[in-house]
Amino acid sequence: MKPYLLFIVFIHSLTFVRGQNSEVLADNYYKQGEFKKALVIYENLNKEKPYSYTYLYKLIDTHQQLEQFEDAKNVILKRLAKRRNPSLVVELGYNYQIQDSLEKAKILYREAIDYIDENPNYIYNVARTFEDHSLLDEAIEVYNKGKILTPDKDYSIQLARIYGDQGKIEKMFENYIEYVAYRPNYLNNIKRAVSDFISENKDNDNNIYLRRLLLKKIQQEPNPYWYEFLSWLYVQEKAYKKSFVQEKALYKRNPESLDRIIELAITALDDNDSQTAKTIFNFILQTTQDAGTALTAHQYILEIDIQNATSKKELDEIDTAYNNLFKTFGKSELTLPLQLSYGKFLAFHQKDSKGATDFLRKSLKLNISEFQEAEVKILLADILVLQERFNEALIFYSQIQLSLKNSTISQEARFKVAKTSYYKGDFDWAESQLKILKSSTSQLIANDALDLKLLISDNKWEDSTQTALKHYAKADLFAFQNKTDEAISLLDKILEEHKGESIIDQTLFQQAKLFEKKKQYNKAEANYLQIIKDYSEDILADDAHYYLAELYNTHLSKPEEAKQLYEKIIFDFEDSIYFIEARKKYRMLRGDSIE
Repeated sequence: MKPYLLFIVFIHSLTFVRGQNSEVLADNYYKQGEFKKALVIYENLNKEKPYSYTYLYKLIDTHQQLEQFEDAKNVILKRLAKRRNPSLVVELGYNYQIQDSLEKAKILYREAIDYIDENPNYIYNVARTFEDHSLLDEAIEVYNKGKILTPDKDYSIQLARIYGDQGKIEKMFENYIEYVAYRPNYLNNIKRAVSDFISENKDNDNNIYLRRLLLKKIQQEPNPYWYEFLSWLYVQEKAYKKSFVQEKALYKRNPESLDRIIELAITALDDNDSQTAKTIFNFILQTTQDAGTALTAHQYILEIDIQNATSKKELDEIDTAYNNLFKTFGKSELTLPLQLSYGKFLAFHQKDSKGATDFLRKSLKLNISEFQEAEVKILLADILVLQERFNEALIFYSQIQLSLKNSTISQEARFKVAKTSYYKGDFDWAESQLKILKSSTSQLIANDALDLKLLISDNKWEDSTQTALKHYAKADLFAFQNKTDEAISLLDKILEEHKGESIIDQTLFQQAKLFEKKKQYNKAEANYLQIIKDYSEDILADDAHYYLAELYNTHLSKPEEAKQLYEKIIFDFEDSIYFIEARKKYRMLRGDSIE
């Protein structure tokens, strides 16, 4: 390139960089409310680039912030003299409106809207200018004109957003659904957009209206995305059985993948709807040709049956079912998850620790990866803890820590080292491990580690013999061993013999959760109420409020009491991890139409 051309390029680059820096400086002044300083820079930028609308609009806005409305008008008129841009006509109208000259403003707004008939290319820009000034009715009129004048384009998502801002929820839903029909691949975005306007309550007006719209669409044009949208709505309402009906209809139209149905089954199971989950897993079994998918379904069904089993006969039938599956599918790396599930079942439910250990040691001899081997060893160590063979368990956990450093499973093993040391009463070593885990990459492990560390550090110094803390750790071990009655009794001992000590609120809370496990809801209620009464300023106060609210809402049929507790969390515990969920459930119980 010739020297003089290089020089021209260099000068242009300098000008561009200087312009950019000036704009950043002006924008910063504007954000800080230093409008006079911003105005000087915007005026210079507007002179340098007289055809740039970016600087022009910023200059107009800054004049208005300084209440220099006549100056703003002159800037607009000067540009309009060159070309009657309808967006700028809206700006002129708005400049009159903020001076209370509404009639003049309306004349100019009408001019801009009518201009659209001559040149539809300005639809979006004019409508956005109206939106920027919260002139929503005018923006709606422009977008609706756009639907007629440019039928190849779609403005329903813009209309939906405006109707949402206006609280016109039915019109918002109609336009979002219109947009899904126009762009089906945007369905997930639309789900997110409408999620704030529906609730778990199927009788909520918004839910009813959206459901009707979707059912009507399915009748008129049974496209897959309508079934998917309706299925999603049912999941929000926790109506998993109804969602399953839609998912089955979807699958029959396009039987390529069962992933969505598997995901629904797991969602239902996580939300304690085990009956629907089992129905869905049975459908998966009848439908799939894939061995891995069938094994997953079988395993979930067995684990649901384990949770619901109430007699030795039922447990023996489950045992037989596991062994029949091993006869069918064999014992290999493919069935390792099933082997782990069976090992846990033998140890924790059949109370056959030796049988479980012998079985899992054979799994270690399979051609499995280092991570799979670690999973087996963690379960073997858990069984050793179950047997209170703590030192042997610690060896297994430590081996995993050393062999798979910095992995999630290594961090899990470290947490189990800390928990086992805590069970043993070695609180200092447990606490040293927990300090390291506070920064774990797994949020769940980090939270569990912090909770246990706080329990130990808050209670280990109060009594030199650490009797209460040792009893509490032993009760925790009983709970791990499925010895729920023994755990409750030992916690009772703490409550009787250590009144006034700092561990009492934690003991009441832990015991309440065990009462819930045994479905002794009135006893759980009494514990939560005592925490609220006697420990309202302590760390578990919000937990007690939330869990008691859940108890009232789901088991004790006391919605009014639940609503009051959710409200208490909203107003008195704004930093609580339960805040968002409490607000959602409070509004649902209050019958709000908008979430």
